[in-house]
Amino acid sequence: MFGKILIANRGEVAVRIIKTARRMGIKTVVVYSEADRDSMAVEMADEKVFIGPPPAAQSYLVIDKIIDAVRQTGAEAVHPGFGFLSEKVEFAERLASEKIVFIGPNPRAIFAMGDKIESKRTAGAANVSTVPGFIGEIEGVKHAVQIAEEIGYPVMIKASAGGGGKGIRIAENRKEVEEGFPAVVAEAKGAFGDDRVFIEKFILAPRHIEIQVLGDKHGNVVHLFERECSIQRRNQKVIEEAPSPLLDAKTRAEMGAQAVALAKAVNYDSAGTVEFVASGADKSFYFLEMNTRLQVEHPVTEAITGLDLVEQMFRVAAGEKLSFAQKDLKIGGWAIESRIYAEDPYRNFLPSIGRLKRYRPPVEGKFGTVTVRNDAGVREGDEISMFYDPMIAKLVTHAPTRLEAIDAQARALDGFLIEGIQDNVPFLGAVMDEKTFRSGTFTTAYIKQQFPEGFNGTAPTPDQRALLASCAAFAQALMTAREHQISGQISGHKVDATAERVVIFGEETVPVTVTLTEDGANIALNGGREARLQTTWRPGQPVMEGRFGKEPFAVKIAPRPEGFRLRLRGVTATLIVTSPRAAALHKLIPPKQPADTSKMIVSPMPGLVVGVDVVAGQEVKSGEGVAIVEAMKMQNIIRAERDGVVAKVNVAAGASVAADEVLIELA
Repeated sequence: MFGKILIANRGEVAVRIIKTARRMGIKTVVVYSEADRDSMAVEMADEKVFIGPPPAAQSYLVIDKIIDAVRQTGAEAVHPGFGFLSEKVEFAERLASEKIVFIGPNPRAIFAMGDKIESKRTAGAANVSTVPGFIGEIEGVKHAVQIAEEIGYPVMIKASAGGGGKGIRIAENRKEVEEGFPAVVAEAKGAFGDDRVFIEKFILAPRHIEIQVLGDKHGNVVHLFERECSIQRRNQKVIEEAPSPLLDAKTRAEMGAQAVALAKAVNYDSAGTVEFVASGADKSFYFLEMNTRLQVEHPVTEAITGLDLVEQMFRVAAGEKLSFAQKDLKIGGWAIESRIYAEDPYRNFLPSIGRLKRYRPPVEGKFGTVTVRNDAGVREGDEISMFYDPMIAKLVTHAPTRLEAIDAQARALDGFLIEGIQDNVPFLGAVMDEKTFRSGTFTTAYIKQQFPEGFNGTAPTPDQRALLASCAAFAQALMTAREHQISGQISGHKVDATAERVVIFGEETVPVTVTLTEDGANIALNGGREARLQTTWRPGQPVMEGRFGKEPFAVKIAPRPEGFRLRLRGVTATLIVTSPRAAALHKLIPPKQPADTSKMIVSPMPGLVVGVDVVAGQEVKSGEGVAIVEAMKMQNIIRAERDGVVAKVNVAAGASVAADEVLIELA
């Protein structure tokens, strides 16, 4: 086994690899850019080597810098993680020429399967069913339109070297091909250094299911069952689970056998993933691509198999044989993974950057039959940079059944506290409660179908309204009781533990009686419904946890004028807690009118202006693209929301902009 390895990556995956290496007694080296100087991975590693400025093209993607770092530190092998150089055949070949072990597949396998175009040719030669498409060189926009119309809309425009949801567009018509093709080419070149693109038929109502394979250098290959990855946004996975609620034993065996056969055809000798698109109607499936690296969602496979995939990659790279055969592998329980992203779900999931003022993930460990795991590369106080992927953490829950794993995930999300930036936790919590997701009958169009107008939060259920009103009233009563416990009061004087309050919940007023107890309070709502609120919460704590009746809960709570802001699942509510008389007066206050911003075109996210497509005096139509802003490796087309004439252009290409900064003003 290796004595020292270098990790050619950053963030969460670098931390993940370090943890396994520590357990196995392997020393670690990390490389880091200026943006990652104070990162968690740098702190954890045994050694670190600085490799340049924040842009990946000047640091993490520079092969010479990685090789130099290996030579400086005497590392014997390199683990590439995922993204960056993990699927670059040039990197694997260079390491081999320098006699440095690559903890990944052999270069031939990377070439044959890591390249999306070449992998389809290889699969076709092996009689593997593939999706209809064009896998030759595309000469430009005109050629792309011709190909799309020959295949038939909708089509997927995809970077050949892509991964992680980057470099993908779905086009429903000619205009979307004309706009999407140049954008994919630009993203592919910027993120992967490879601007080749292919076009294929986009299958309606699909399921995205992938098979985890593992091979050694002695010809042994097994599959570790499937992962369901259909909950996607902009073709980037958001929620994954293992196994899939779609597959039966027969289909699972067929997909697994096909994945293994394909891996054996290229002598695959590491962890990799064979991806399929499957039909929810008849369970037919087609090969999409193979990712020749560790996948972001690998923890759900680890949860149901009990294997550490990073450890297996180490052992295979060191020349060991697999210590198990296919017959030895069994599925144990169900696992759900949510990707926690630095993005604003209320603004169409646009990236958010800044400092983590508070970062309190749920407690990890085994709790009865449920296991909670949180893979992260950040700590409280760290900064989320615009230069890299916006993923903050991966929250995984494992339980005996699917619904138990979902319910555990929902509770863990409720207690996941992030402040300082926007995060997608409210959206993830809403999905866990949504009936289509819980039924397992969703497709890759799930988010678009269930949230057609975007995510604007969810309305609380009656039980959630009762819980939130009770939490707010209890918090205010406890704070009042503490204020009354002043020094010097008459000995033996007892403060009344019962408080009559009115909670203003939107347009509804909810009378609440709170009787404080040693471990919480007795609650009476609307003069009728009674409930027991058990909690150890004290003022100043950002999360209130406990039981409401018999049900466990976790609610994020923060003080606001006259009340509190509370978050639970997809619900965000600012509640006023006051006396009955003050509640009556509140009804007389007219609502505040929003300011008119219809003549301003603003940047919805912080980022870098790549281009501005209009000038002063130019007429624009609603929906027309006026600028492009790049953030976290994604190019975002900024569009006019109304017809008008450009009065002023406030930015130019190359400018850095903040969220809500006015880019263009209309007359």
